[in-house]
Amino acid sequence: MSHDHPHHDHDHTGSPLPEMDLRVKALESLLVEKGYIDPQALDIFIQTYEHKVGPRNGARVVARAWSDPQFRAWLLDDATAAIASLGFTGRQGEHMVALENTAQVHNMVVCTLCSCYPWSVLGLPPVWYKSAPYRSRAVIDPRGVLQDFGVRLPDEVEVRVWDSTAEVRYLVLPMRPPGTDHLDEDALAALVTRDSMIGTGLALSPSAASEVAA
Repeated sequence: MSHDHPHHDHDHTGSPLPEMDLRVKALESLLVEKGYIDPQALDIFIQTYEHKVGPRNGARVVARAWSDPQFRAWLLDDATAAIASLGFTGRQGEHMVALENTAQVHNMVVCTLCSCYPWSVLGLPPVWYKSAPYRSRAVIDPRGVLQDFGVRLPDEVEVRVWDSTAEVRYLVLPMRPPGTDHLDEDALAALVTRDSMIGTGLALSPSAASEVAA
């Protein structure tokens, strides 16, 4: 596999930082130093984009696939085009591949050499996705990692780990929760979490989604 990011520095895990990340960090430090931005407010903004705004794009893709068999088939055949048809394109999401979870197979995504991530549908990558422990353990002990995230799969379910590259980004299509046949796309999208689209989580049940919203 190839990773074409230019590296000039390292993060707290010892992993190289791409040039764009370095520029963003330098600009952030300058703006904080000059008093233009509040670092706490910036953290809140980043968390909001990481957990709420960004992943909502991917949730809409999943909800459409759950409710529209033709779109689901298109997504699995040509995820890049299917996702672009909903208006979600851009850097870090040029070539997408959708991985469908079933009762027999559970897919999980990692980027072992860097932190390639589909920003256009999942927003900012979480800190743990970029950490060395996740990047190494996801390949060596995927079931152990899933258990750390609270996901315990039956022994008969095969776990497949997919390594993102500079050329390919993955989106996991989680299994649709039971008891959701009556829900429209907006309600279905509320059941889709960022982690379920990485494969380190499952889609929420309607009752669980209600508890989270409360």
